[in-house]
Amino acid sequence: MGPNQARRTVAVSEYDPQALQAKWQQRWEEQETYRASEDPADPRERRYMLDMFPYPSGDLHMGHGEVFALGDVVARYWMQKGYNVLHPIGWDSFGLPAENAAIKRNAHPAEWTYANIETQANSFRRYGISFDWSRRLHTSDPDYFRWNQWLFIRFFERGLAYRKGGLVNWCPNDQTVLANEQVVAGKCERCGADVIRRELTQWYFKITDYAQRLLDDMEQLTGWPERLLTMQRNWIGRSEGADVLFEIEGRDEPVHVYTTRPDTLYGATFFVVAADAALADEIVTDEQRPAFEAYRAEVAKLSDIERLATDKEKTGVFLGRYAINPVNGERIPVWAADYVLSDYGHGAIMAVPAHDQRDLDFARKFDLPVKVVVHTGLADPGETGEATPGEGTLVNSGPLDGLTKTEAITKIIEILETQGRGTGAVNFRLRDWLLSRQRYWGTPIPIIHCPDCGEVPVPDEQLPVTLPDLRGEALAPKGVSPLASATEWVNVECPKCAGPAQRDTDTMDTFVDSSWYFLRYCSPGYNDGPFDPEQVRKWGPIDQYVGGIEHAVLHLLYSRFFTKVLHDMGMVDFTEPFQRMLNQGQVINGGKAMSKSLGNGVDLGQQIDDFGVDAVRLTMVFAGPPEDDIDWADVSPAASQKFLARALRVMSEVTSEPGVAFDGGDTELRKVTHHTIDEATKLIESQRFNVAVARMMELTSATRKAIDSGPGPADPAVREAAETLAVLLSLVAPYTAEEGWERLGRTGSVAFAGWPVADPALLVQESVTCVVQVAGKVRDRLEVSPDISEDELRALALASEKIAPYVQGMPRKVIVRAPKLVNIVP
Repeated sequence: MGPNQARRTVAVSEYDPQALQAKWQQRWEEQETYRASEDPADPRERRYMLDMFPYPSGDLHMGHGEVFALGDVVARYWMQKGYNVLHPIGWDSFGLPAENAAIKRNAHPAEWTYANIETQANSFRRYGISFDWSRRLHTSDPDYFRWNQWLFIRFFERGLAYRKGGLVNWCPNDQTVLANEQVVAGKCERCGADVIRRELTQWYFKITDYAQRLLDDMEQLTGWPERLLTMQRNWIGRSEGADVLFEIEGRDEPVHVYTTRPDTLYGATFFVVAADAALADEIVTDEQRPAFEAYRAEVAKLSDIERLATDKEKTGVFLGRYAINPVNGERIPVWAADYVLSDYGHGAIMAVPAHDQRDLDFARKFDLPVKVVVHTGLADPGETGEATPGEGTLVNSGPLDGLTKTEAITKIIEILETQGRGTGAVNFRLRDWLLSRQRYWGTPIPIIHCPDCGEVPVPDEQLPVTLPDLRGEALAPKGVSPLASATEWVNVECPKCAGPAQRDTDTMDTFVDSSWYFLRYCSPGYNDGPFDPEQVRKWGPIDQYVGGIEHAVLHLLYSRFFTKVLHDMGMVDFTEPFQRMLNQGQVINGGKAMSKSLGNGVDLGQQIDDFGVDAVRLTMVFAGPPEDDIDWADVSPAASQKFLARALRVMSEVTSEPGVAFDGGDTELRKVTHHTIDEATKLIESQRFNVAVARMMELTSATRKAIDSGPGPADPAVREAAETLAVLLSLVAPYTAEEGWERLGRTGSVAFAGWPVADPALLVQESVTCVVQVAGKVRDRLEVSPDISEDELRALALASEKIAPYVQGMPRKVIVRAPKLVNIVP
């Protein structure tokens, strides 16, 4: 009895996923199986695979189960293809949930945070993800956020970090400000509370300086989904038009108005200023001030979404002033209204009611004039109540009469520039990134406020500025940062003049932490900067990034901005951080998002206990295309477990010895194996992972058939098929694949066995089966050449003796899909 036969005396009828997990998890950890090589002599090409790192709010959930299973398919495929793969893990560990938990528990946020990190780390190890654990990081560690502060200071020195007062988005529940990107439909992106506007002095990053580059560089992002690119383009919101100068009676300086339709200037019949803009407060007359202040107080209660709603009744108040239309000298009344926002353009607009519906609604409400200046062929808006914003011929517009929209825009900009009353201009919807937060558990902003020296950066040698020890009720939100109460921490000497000064008491938005973490993974122990530029040069940019579409604007936009600044600083060689993006769908249950209130939650840990890691991972990947939602009610991890048991049994029953020459094996099974290799390779490359799993299942069935009723378990083709199955299966079911590889007598991890290469000679199809239907029912099957023409196939089908009884005379229609289908309609 040979060694291979002795190995198979082990019972294989039972598939015990828990035993496999314990065995292989321990071995992977002991051998550091997935550690990326740092050997400069390693000749392998490097690949960087990255999953969006998790927040430690508790144990892993079903969403984690999906996204990390998908990312691991890519990482393991690259390992099999012979690349030196970096696949790191870390935690986005600052943030409000930890702080709120600490308040409830009368504890420090770090206690909750790091306990959850360890829980998740253990679950990740159990889940079998191919992480390089040597590069693990936590953004709440001082040796990480030290570099947040270092980068902030560099941005500050370059004029990209600045502090200003103004209206900001305020979450009354979380008691902190929010960036525009964190307000969704007028509500806090995190807690769902209605966001209000509040006057505060805050820190900003000048992302608007990079608005055009953020747009232009999208040409590099050929590996991103178009949907994601569209969301970024829309958020940046580039538009072309003109900056027009309007004189306001009684005001020395003209007011800038940005418009995308300067061709309609002759149709401007009134002027609108945002009710909460400083300009409105400045120009309102004493007579109108009581009405204006009452109105402004009402507007303050509204969210931006409510103010911009098209179905909302227009409101406003006359400010007692008149503006001068620069093209015709007409006096037009100045109103304050809620449908103009103070941060759009310059917070003021020229109102052209004939050609803008919001302006028309306002004009009809307050009986203001409506003047048509673009003839579109439609009825007069003043009579119909329907504005005509489309293109047409200019009328009632002096020198613009008879011109098209495009011609008129060019002409009016020339006139404005010649007369010094305006210029062509580009505007962006994007606003600077508000990054300061009035909460404790975040990176302290490294600025000291001195009454004599102003804003002074903390010297680099004094970094990191760590947090004082606050916990429990001391962290409760009060409208200002809890750090303000830590007087011993706040009161310091000015680094410049040594006089009394105070630390900034705000902390940074946690999106700062995640805007560059992927660079730190390249050299997590580096002490001379946030990352080692040479290591980033070797690994970056990220070849594949995997994460949710919900980060299309927030995280991805900020990361792209950071990368461009770092490039300008000479720290990285690339301007885009992520070459390819994969967005996964949601895991839902019964057609609805999982929630406690609906009682439809599914626990990932329990699913793993019931069916095993591999069955859960395989189910996640097999459920559909990565971008589609997975309805857990419609899938079956139990069926996945049964398939894995069959696959392991197939690999366990092979009786030939390793190293046998495959070319002497059963030709038909070899063809199936090589077609599977060829198709699986193409499917993985195109991220159709679910179909690749289907091919693995078909190969398992074919190999099972060959063992039971074909050439038998000793045939070399059976070994080739089983070894191929182990390698392919390693992408989605690593425990089962490792065990099968070992039972096949192979040494070393299956993760590095090498991706099989299809033999072109075995891919040639001598014939294919063509199904012939009559009125939708199968009546014959023909063996035909895969290259047969439609005409030849039609003739063969109509000549079939099995078809003749069902077709009398010439059929009405014959549908041919060569070489696999003919459908005859008699």
